Amino acid sequence: MNLVFLGPPGAGKGTQAQFIVDRFRIPQISTGEMLRSAVNSGSSVGLQAKAIMDAGGLVSDEIVFALVRERLHLPDCASGFILDGFPRTVAQADILISLLSDLKKEIQHVISLDVDDAELIKRLSGRRTCPSCGKGYHLIFDPPAVSDTCTLCNAALIQRDDDNESVVAKRLEVYNLQTSPLKAYYETKKLLRHISGMGSIDSISNSINTILATD
Repeated sequence: MNLVFLGPPGAGKGTQAQFIVDRFRIPQISTGEMLRSAVNSGSSVGLQAKAIMDAGGLVSDEIVFALVRERLHLPDCASGFILDGFPRTVAQADILISLLSDLKKEIQHVISLDVDDAELIKRLSGRRTCPSCGKGYHLIFDPPAVSDTCTLCNAALIQRDDDNESVVAKRLEVYNLQTSPLKAYYETKKLLRHISGMGSIDSISNSINTILATD
């Protein structure tokens, strides 16, 4: 089961991906996870990536492709994988097909969790965190007993800078611009599966399972 997961910040992608990981015993692989794994392994690609990151630079597509190839060769990917955060562009999607072809693999489904921007802004801008004990809250879905105060340790709750409503709106704008061509690309290849992320966690999971059950 080889999957690509698409979804904007706040869509619940991580939660749903974890259900698939538990059910099919396949790894969820993100660009960040690949970088950390390669750096920790001390591989030549990992050392190149570490040198660039330590210097404050951006890791090139060439290195990311090498990391993907290296990661997908590991034994835990033998039964499949979930790619999260890669590919980000049509050019990367083309390279991914080539990489997988070399491994005698192909993508079965591209799962796109679709949520209205207004709902995403509500979800993200309502998040609060305790700077003392780290407990998270949501002003609507999981509010503290006392407004703006941690229920566990009474510290004043904070909002992350990137959860500010205007920042969230900008993040979503960038995401939509980046992924629109990618969705169209996978649509033409008949791989894109639209899943509404507006329902309950269980209903979304059931929708995904219905798609995966066709394989």
